Amino acid sequence: MKRFGLQILLVLSFVFFALPVEAKKEKKDEAPKASVYHYLNIFSETFKRAKTDYVEEVPDQKLIEYAINGMLSSLDPHSSYLNEEMFKEMQEQTKGEFGGLGIEVTMDNGWIKVISPIDDTPAYKAGIKAGDYITHIDGTAVLGQTLTEAVDKMRGPVKTKVKLTIRRKGQDAFDVTLERAVVKIRSVRSEDKGNVGYIRISSFSETTTDDVKKAVEKAQKKHKDNLAGFVLDLRNNPGGLLDQAVSVTDLFLDEGEIVSTRPRRPEEIQRYSATKGDIIKDIPIVVLINEGSASAAEIVAGALQDHKRAVVVGTRSFGKGSVQTVIPVSSGIGAIRLTTARYYTPSGRSIQAKGIEPDIVIPPAHVEYYAGRFDDFAEASLPNALAKQDEDKKDAAKNKDKKDKKPAKGKKEKEPDPFDEKKEEKKIEDYQLDRAIDIVRAMGIYNSK
Repeated sequence: MKRFGLQILLVLSFVFFALPVEAKKEKKDEAPKASVYHYLNIFSETFKRAKTDYVEEVPDQKLIEYAINGMLSSLDPHSSYLNEEMFKEMQEQTKGEFGGLGIEVTMDNGWIKVISPIDDTPAYKAGIKAGDYITHIDGTAVLGQTLTEAVDKMRGPVKTKVKLTIRRKGQDAFDVTLERAVVKIRSVRSEDKGNVGYIRISSFSETTTDDVKKAVEKAQKKHKDNLAGFVLDLRNNPGGLLDQAVSVTDLFLDEGEIVSTRPRRPEEIQRYSATKGDIIKDIPIVVLINEGSASAAEIVAGALQDHKRAVVVGTRSFGKGSVQTVIPVSSGIGAIRLTTARYYTPSGRSIQAKGIEPDIVIPPAHVEYYAGRFDDFAEASLPNALAKQDEDKKDAAKNKDKKDKKPAKGKKEKEPDPFDEKKEEKKIEDYQLDRAIDIVRAMGIYNSK
């Protein structure tokens, strides 16, 4: 208290003895400080009124939490306050296991927007898609709620249900009932697509880099010199740990910058660079992205694209190019998630609100192929067509046998209907992936020449 009083005395003395012009300047400089104290007084009064006059009694702790979260969430959609429970859940999520619906969301003009569902989770199985808007949770409108409040309502005990009202572009609103579950994130899945290695990364957790490396080594061991390349599928990947995004990218680069984070102060810029050693050397890579690819996923795609190490295909990514730092407070009981910097690709591109533009745009499509409809339509199927030279005799004999065969009595041969819709259908389930595989194989053929 004495120290504070002394400070006031010194300030007053300075103002008294200074020239009039200088006194004016000091008064101007002091204005913001006075303003801060003024607003703190307003906060104190508001807190008191909410505590004593609100229609229902609210614990002091809750009022303070609401105030802190309101301050942070007003800055941007990704800054927020994490109480003890939420902080614990976030830590579990980065380790690869947590409870909930398996859905990454953000706030967009007062509504909850889906960034992406996580593979093999209740949200994914229910058909929730990137770009969907959640307008109601259990019949209650989300408009007017904070992101934290809405997320809290979607959380709950395992095996309990929650009803979400979804708005999707081009469709009327519809309800989806989901059963909450323990979400075990399998961040990496891999399989063979012929001689192409397919690696699906659904998020970036603590084990992602090790799992990707294992998937690459497995494909190399199996195919050896016949390996055409890899498809790195980052669609609907909401991001995750920055260090894992950097280390995954580093697997496929020999040198150069991977990403830079640029905070408010230029002296605090951080640059992350690749170390020597591309684990697959010159083998082609195609990276698949879509509007659900965000944050860490965009770092990987942007870096490999800038270094021309991979061809990026699909649709423009989400555009979350900001860095959130989780800062524990109150002796580790809670934390604040604060946006502290922006991401930039090696070429200096900001990801924020722009996303990564693919080298080759491949929109999602549903293609159906009806078996037998046009299978036999070719030169050889035309009447009186010349047979292959080396098979003239063989084919002629076959045709003769067919002509000699007569249908059994009482049975009439049915003419095949090329437009019979009841025929078995062969569906191309993932058009984007099929095109990505085609590109990898084409690159492999070109590089081998």
